[in-house]
This record gives sequence, structure tokens and C-alpha cells, in this order.
Amino acid sequence: MTEFNRSAIKSKAAAACGWNFIVLMSRQGKIRLSEFFSSYTESQKKRILRDITGDVLPRQAKMCNIIEKGEYKFIYRRYASLYFVVGAPVEMNELIVLEQIHLFVEALDGYFNSVCELDLVFSLHKSLMILFEMFIAGMLCESNRREVLQQIVEAEEMVEEMSKAGEDTSSQLDDGLSFQEQFQLGRKPGARGPRGNR
Repeated sequence: MTEFNRSAIKSKAAAACGWNFIVLMSRQGKIRLSEFFSSYTESQKKRILRDITGDVLPRQAKMCNIIEKGEYKFIYRRYASLYFVVGAPVEMNELIVLEQIHLFVEALDGYFNSVCELDLVFSLHKSLMILFEMFIAGMLCESNRREVLQQIVEAEEMVEEMSKAGEDTSSQLDDGLSFQEQFQLGRKPGARGPRGNR
């Protein structure tokens, strides 16, 4: 086997380890959380979200929850009124992805005490903190739910200690959020603290 073939196999195996994106969507098709771990243009992201809405929502409950779409596949699971849709490479094992989705839902349930759509709407930054504590670049890095929740509690305590009385502490957590996510939270993108200065 040549050196070229070995490196191609290794890069293909590495690409098959993680998610390309995750989207949390309501039954009505409203996107509640979306995070892209691979590089996509805005038009590609819109097309992917449109494909998810068009392909996943009309499916019956007893239909297969894996949809192949070219270089990736949608693997989804429905919990109450929310769809958890993951875009994974075609080479990735679907059962592992379903288990990873379930781990993420268990972590959200542990933090929010039975997560619902409103928790995602009003606490998007906390949902993203849990996601980023568990997954780095789309790969599962921490599968212990207790450890994930402990890290989130410690981060919140640190923010509480650093904040002054009467200051909006959630604005200090916005450093890792994109402009779209800050807008979804009802904040002026890029604004920090009560004055809105950078």
C-alpha cells in the first residue's frame, strides 16, 4: 500500500468520526438551535436547513430516521415536540450517532429538568454550553453526563462571582455565540454588558 493511500484512508476515517452539524427543530419547522461543525457558506447552511425541514418533518413516526443526502446523511430523533437532527458523514455509524443524540438529550434533561422547546428558546446559551462541553468539532469528547453538568455549574458560579450586582450575567456568556445566536437571544450582536461597548 502506498503512502498516498494510507493518508487518504486515515483522513477519510478521521472525517467519519464527527458530526457535520446539529439542528434542533420544532414540529412546526422552527429552528431552535443550529450549530455547524464543518465549514459551510450561508447559502449552503440555508439549503441544509431547508432540506431538513422538507425531508424530516413530513415523515411518519414508523419510517426510518436516516436520510442520505449526498456527502452526508441526516440522522434524527424526535423527543416530544423537538426533532434533533444530525448531519453526519456517510461513512459514520448511524447507531453511534443515535446514541450520541440520546446522550445530549439526557444532558439537557439533567440541566433543565425535562427539557422542552421553551428551555431552548429562553436559554439558548446554556444549551450551547452543554453542546460544546460534550462535543468538540462535532466529535464526542465527554460522555459522562454528571461531569458535563458539573462543568456547566462551575462555569455559572464563576460568572456569578465575576459579575457585579445588578449586571446582566448572561451577556458575559455571549463571547462564544455567533451573531445569529445572539440575535435569537434578543441581544444586540457584539454588545456586552449594560453599556453595549466592546
